[in-house]
Amino acid sequence: MSSRSLDDLLPDVAVKAKAFIASCQAAGIQTVVACTYRTDAEQTTLYAQGRTAPGPIVTDARAGQSLHNVRRALDVYPLVNGKLCGLSTQAERDLWEKLGQLGEAAGFEWAGRWVHFREYPHFQIKG
Repeated sequence: MSSRSLDDLLPDVAVKAKAFIASCQAAGIQTVVACTYRTDAEQTTLYAQGRTAPGPIVTDARAGQSLHNVRRALDVYPLVNGKLCGLSTQAERDLWEKLGQLGEAAGFEWAGRWVHFREYPHFQIKG
């Protein structure tokens, strides 16, 4: 079962994730953690979405390829007026950029910088 708890990340990743979230709060950015650990079965279901199951494609990683599966990744969304931030306005894109910078400063790779299959909420630490 997938988790939203920072404590379900590996200890070194959890420390950085807590620092990241604290830096967002200090910068006045409200956030919600959508996912930390994800099982292989859940990853398989997400990968099927938009391919063999209804819905849009939301991941490019199969089971075992996602760092969520090994507790080294988290998905974080900024909130605007209590709702998940989109990408349709310049102000929203600027908020995502600030979130990405704070995640990078905490030691994460931000998937919002990826050229192939950009994932703005995704932050990970390889290892």
